[in-house]
Amino acid sequence: MNTTRRTLTRRQFLQTSAAATAWAMTASSYARIFGANARLNVAYIGVGGIASNQHIPPLADLGAGCPCFTDVDKTRWGACVERWSSAAGFTDYRRMFDAHHADIDAVMVGTPDHHHFPATMIAMSLDKHVYTQKPLTHTPWEARQLTLAHKKYKLATQMGNQGHASEELRLTIDYLRSGAIGDLKEAHVWTDRPWWRQGIARPEGAEETPSTMDWDSWLGPAPERPYRHNPADRWGGLYHPFNWRGWWDFGCGALGDMACHEVDPVYWAMNPGYPTAVELVAGEAIGDGEMYNKASTVRYEFPAAGDRPAFVLFWHDGGRKPERPEELAADVQMTNEGALYIGTKGKMICLPNAKSPPRLLPAERHEEFGKAPQMIERSAEGHHKEWFLACTGEKPWDFPKSNFAYAGPFTETILLGCVAQKVGGRLLYDPESMKFTNNDAANALISKAYRKGWEYKLD
Repeated sequence: MNTTRRTLTRRQFLQTSAAATAWAMTASSYARIFGANARLNVAYIGVGGIASNQHIPPLADLGAGCPCFTDVDKTRWGACVERWSSAAGFTDYRRMFDAHHADIDAVMVGTPDHHHFPATMIAMSLDKHVYTQKPLTHTPWEARQLTLAHKKYKLATQMGNQGHASEELRLTIDYLRSGAIGDLKEAHVWTDRPWWRQGIARPEGAEETPSTMDWDSWLGPAPERPYRHNPADRWGGLYHPFNWRGWWDFGCGALGDMACHEVDPVYWAMNPGYPTAVELVAGEAIGDGEMYNKASTVRYEFPAAGDRPAFVLFWHDGGRKPERPEELAADVQMTNEGALYIGTKGKMICLPNAKSPPRLLPAERHEEFGKAPQMIERSAEGHHKEWFLACTGEKPWDFPKSNFAYAGPFTETILLGCVAQKVGGRLLYDPESMKFTNNDAANALISKAYRKGWEYKLD
């Protein structure tokens, strides 16, 4: 958005732009009322990566149109251009919103992590429904801002952890809530990520930026650095299109990438809110480095709430795993991804990953207990359609199950672990003040500095 408009509050924008006319025509928070022949117009921010298979096809199949889209790399515009030849393409989503805000009903954000918050915050400030990829934000402060924005703006929101709607994940919740293992004491979740490069120093020098690439917009709110493509590998260049995940300035490492999927069952089942402590218990702290390290274990401590006792959660990445449970049959492989839940009355495991059907341990216990009673409703619509129906008004605005009221605190919790990976040690967290009570260096990482022109916050 241009410099003048960027300083306006949401209310001022609506009063001083063409959006005010559309807003005045409806008493609800939706930009327009959808009749039988109307269709949802979705703008896609980032179209060359995950959008090409998890954003564009599901929404297009539901009948959504696309008036405009953004991707900093013009060579990756094909997914939109081939489907909607008349859609306007941009390399800077601020310019897109300037030109087409009146044409947009909803936005899907599929950018590197450091762009999630500004793209989402602008969209919400313009009363656009938003689907944003995981992790919802790049910093804990940003996650809290979007939690508050969801409550204030009452727009349809959803984070892109699509397994949230799956039968397997919700079956795990049934077992955890039914008392099949008693009260949860300890949970372990592990992943084989990172698959991308981590734990190296930034190469010196610069390369010429391709004419098809808007490098300044790719950097967005992040500190300036020169464009580099090489050394290349299976995922592409040094930063674009995928290796950004390992860089502190752009991504959230393996924890940010995968915990929104793999930790989702236990976080939803236990509804723990925010941790009171988080600690890097294995692996080296990032310290002054610019990349996440290759492997780590992070420990979260969650306090008791109501009838639920306190419990701890361990996150393992880079090939780290918990000890193999002695109750696991000898012929069952301890795969490179999974989840182990330890309760007061038994254990449960999910293999080959944390979203797989749960099995009580030992096998005889699972057969004896049988299928857990249903403790949570199933998704008849699926993850994307939940959001689509809320956008069109066919379902309430807060109908999507991974809306920002859930995804905001969940993401904030995950990213506190990233702070622990950066500074090391045991950090004591006060969620009310959003501060660590024992580490000023960690407090400096709750938020971050933004490049001029990319500063956004809840008005």
